[in-house]
Amino acid sequence: MQTAPLRPLGRTGVEVPAIGIGTNRWSYGANDAPVLETYQALIDAGGGFIDTAEIYGFGKSERLIGDCIRKDARPVFVASKFAPFVARTSARHLTAALDASLARLGLASIDLYYVHFPFPFADLGGFADGLAETVKSGKAKHVGVSNFSADQMRRIADRLQRSNIPLAANEVHYSLAHRHPETNGVLEACRELDVALVAYFPLASGRLTAPPADARPDKLDAVRRALAEVAQAHQATQSQAALNWLLARDPRVILIPGATKARHAKANLGALEWRLTDQEFALLDGASAPTK
Repeated sequence: MQTAPLRPLGRTGVEVPAIGIGTNRWSYGANDAPVLETYQALIDAGGGFIDTAEIYGFGKSERLIGDCIRKDARPVFVASKFAPFVARTSARHLTAALDASLARLGLASIDLYYVHFPFPFADLGGFADGLAETVKSGKAKHVGVSNFSADQMRRIADRLQRSNIPLAANEVHYSLAHRHPETNGVLEACRELDVALVAYFPLASGRLTAPPADARPDKLDAVRRALAEVAQAHQATQSQAALNWLLARDPRVILIPGATKARHAKANLGALEWRLTDQEFALLDGASAPTK
């Protein structure tokens, strides 16, 4: 097994692989067979950070990961998420949901447990207290949030601090095609609070690697051309160039690109084998400059 570069998970004192995997597509009957192969290829390449959620396939993603853990005993770092839908907005609902996730995963404790998204008008203090309870009970080692704004992050972090528990991460949508964390204050809040930013959809669901459109150009064509230029210089792929840009953006950024095939998981980890030059970073940065 290779050893991939590690990055700090906020102020927890724990380090995790800089690139892991998102498993929101590990939920359909058609991809059951390749899941174990993909899982093992990821660990072989050093990317044993597995991200899932109770709502992915109505729990099927968690069950598939549990099967993989039982078949391959190598250590991995597992994160899952609580979905605060209507009438599921209390600390009690959160802790009960974690019990159900642990049962599907076949684990006694999870490495990282998130609130999946902020529910409108919900009591953020209640979410924070529920997260703190999961740590105190030993059922979660670390806790975080997902899709939370900068202000919501600060409020959760302040409440957790009463129990001397650090907010580990905010998992948000971030890519060359979606740079909102830079303009909405989330990246700055991560820096201020020393919280990891876990980026989902870092390849924009494949839109960054589509060929430039000749007849009907779109706003990503300049980015695609820049990615192609950088990739060619390194004998790499456009996906690897896009992942490299995110890694170079800030040392707090951790990536969880999705993959349902072993070759894709291995290719994603291949981004760690080289680095952008300052000029290449500037090229990609300029081609995808965010608008406020």
